[in-house]
Amino acid sequence: MTHIASWRATKRLWPALAMIAASVAPLYPSVERSAYAADDPFESFPMIIHCKQKDTTHAFYLSRVTDAGVATYVASDRIAGTISLDGRAKAVGGEGGGNCVGKTLQDLRDSNQVYDLKPQ
Repeated sequence: MTHIASWRATKRLWPALAMIAASVAPLYPSVERSAYAADDPFESFPMIIHCKQKDTTHAFYLSRVTDAGVATYVASDRIAGTISLDGRAKAVGGEGGGNCVGKTLQDLRDSNQVYDLKPQ
């Protein structure tokens, strides 16, 4: 399977996996969930950052967070960027990134370029 075909298959499975996770979560006591919530590296980063480059607005989805606290965001067209809690957004693998490059998380929040997804 090629890398692109694998990526497309993974993208199709994500909504199903999210639905399964949401349906299983109520089965566990809230005490257990709250113990792990403090350790969740995704809690500190927004789920989506949107950036405008030329005439196109891209939605970058949170993909991973390293132990060092660097979050990687990916969008269509195989473009990506990174940001840390106290750093500035950087484009990965090219000159892209549009109006997000160089901004901190607070700058992105102040300009309404982020969407948070918080557990209820």
